[in-house]
Amino acid sequence: MTPLWGVKPLEGQQNNQQFLELYFVRKGRGDAQQAPVSGEYVTDARQDYDQRGRAEVLMQMNPTGARKWQKMTGANIGRQVAIVLDDYVYSAPVVQSEIGGGSSSISGSFTIEEAQDLANVLKIGKLPAPTRIVEEAVVGPSLGQEAISRGLLSTVGGLVIIMLFMIGYYNRGGLVADIALLINLFFILGILAQAQTALTLPGIAGIVLTLAMAVDANVLVYERVREELAHGLSVKDAIAKAYNKAFSAIFDANVTTLLIALILGYFGSGPVRGFAVTLGIGVFTSFLTNVFLSRVIIEALIGNKEENALSFKSTFQRVLFKNPNFDFIGKRKLAYAFSIGILVVGFIVMAIQGGPLLGVDFRGGRSYVVDFNKAVEASAVREAVLANFNNAGTEAKTYGGDRRLKITTSFLADDESTAADKKVEDALMGGLKARYADANPTILSTAKVGATMADDIKQSAVVSLLVALAGIFLYVMLRFGGRWEFSFGAVVSLFHDALFLLAGFAIARLFGLNYEMDQVFIAAVLTVVGFSMNDTVVIYDRLREYLKENPNLTFAQIVNPALNSTLSRTIITSTTIFLVVLVLYIFGGETLRSFSFAMLLGVLFGTYSSVFVASAIIYDTINRGKSGAELMHTTTDEEPTLDRAPLAPTTAPTPSGTMGAGAGVMPGMAPRYS
Repeated sequence: MTPLWGVKPLEGQQNNQQFLELYFVRKGRGDAQQAPVSGEYVTDARQDYDQRGRAEVLMQMNPTGARKWQKMTGANIGRQVAIVLDDYVYSAPVVQSEIGGGSSSISGSFTIEEAQDLANVLKIGKLPAPTRIVEEAVVGPSLGQEAISRGLLSTVGGLVIIMLFMIGYYNRGGLVADIALLINLFFILGILAQAQTALTLPGIAGIVLTLAMAVDANVLVYERVREELAHGLSVKDAIAKAYNKAFSAIFDANVTTLLIALILGYFGSGPVRGFAVTLGIGVFTSFLTNVFLSRVIIEALIGNKEENALSFKSTFQRVLFKNPNFDFIGKRKLAYAFSIGILVVGFIVMAIQGGPLLGVDFRGGRSYVVDFNKAVEASAVREAVLANFNNAGTEAKTYGGDRRLKITTSFLADDESTAADKKVEDALMGGLKARYADANPTILSTAKVGATMADDIKQSAVVSLLVALAGIFLYVMLRFGGRWEFSFGAVVSLFHDALFLLAGFAIARLFGLNYEMDQVFIAAVLTVVGFSMNDTVVIYDRLREYLKENPNLTFAQIVNPALNSTLSRTIITSTTIFLVVLVLYIFGGETLRSFSFAMLLGVLFGTYSSVFVASAIIYDTINRGKSGAELMHTTTDEEPTLDRAPLAPTTAPTPSGTMGAGAGVMPGMAPRYS
């Protein structure tokens, strides 16, 4: 018997006396003296009312608890059963009969508040709960300083590349974009400092990527300025019209990127959440500086000066992308075949390799970054520690150099206790020192993810991707006149990009690039989805614009001209982001190597899919023979009027039904594609 005090004082008969009731409780057998039925079996408890209108508590148990509860109540009919939390008795009802099925009611002289408190106690379960670390990461000072140095170097390098590129391509207009970019960086760092947010290496990656994607808004505006200047407008009028026309594409691109950041922040954890925070802040600051601040600077520079006071042209720009006229839609079947071929090869290779190379985040276990004072072979290191790990799944690979390895093992992955952590680390160091004592092996960082946590991370990764695709589908359909074909084309294109990354990682392993798929990889996938969506939205925005401005032309007649008119912007933005991510890949350190590699692939595949896949899917699903007025739900009796370069080139469809590289459409004539 164990004496326990009741939690509720009893009122005395006189002088407002209060007494605490003492219970003698018989617990379970054994040294632990645990309760026969603990709170972990309670699935629900709530306050209700009995047939007489008195407050009572209804309690429901899971099947295991129901069996134990039935056995316990059957053996104690007429006795009291104590409900105990933190060694205090909250209630001691008398058992009236054996209770089966797991559903019970506790009644008595409860007030409503007392019944609600008792229900909460039952739902809380057994407390205090034992604490166990299910996810942990420890980084040593030397590795941490190295990560900081590399992160700052990659940030500065990426910023310099963007600024030089913008000046080289857009002349003085590029200088304005650079000023807005520096102010944007100042805003991001200021907000992070004000919020006292820790800037991690993935957070630095988010800043680098934000700066690269911020260029896209300037490129959109400047390309529009070039178009309007070509139509004979003054610089001031061209700038005003360019900002107005580019606003919808900039707005949609920022909303989709913000959606990705919110999903990463909600479903992600640790480094992924840090990346999401900086990306989300960057969306707001980029929109502010690129749409409003840069326009104020440009208009202030122009003032009442002559029209050549601010130039948006350069030698490179005069040579590149001069009147592009490619037949993208005519080549769509070749694009389909290419995509299917790469995906089939990639997934066959992945199957041969035994599945994707999952990081510790997704499979559970422990990983260690170990430093040596001389070069060592990864395969030999694995053999040295394998016996100590009882031949459990173990991998060793170089980590930024042949003197540093990352060793990952599933040994005792199901045991999340600190004792198990010590046992695994001792087994690791025992195996290393037995063979490499002269190499002075030193653990620089450790990471642990419990098996249950790994399952949660995998589930949240899949859910986050599906939620992102669903959100983008709904948003695109809303923004593009309810046309599901636009949404379908966007989602297929984005899903195509995600699968390409999986296939690309598998193919890369054939060339010795063994990058793990972990939480940071999922962040890269969703970022690629956001980048690709930016590209796709810009193209969709131009398609919508052409359909509205040329209501008597069909979708088939405007799709190639629309794609060609955005080609320069697509290539410039993709090139800028690719160069920045390349700097991140080279100088960002091993921690972000898989992220930056995924981004490199994603920029290439995302650009390809937005040009060759997204619009082609619309072409194959929409009624391409309908006019722009019918598709965009507008009415007009006028002939097509273009305030830009005509959609009609001088060539017509060839008799075979396909079109050459210089092919376009004649007004009023629908091209015939096979």
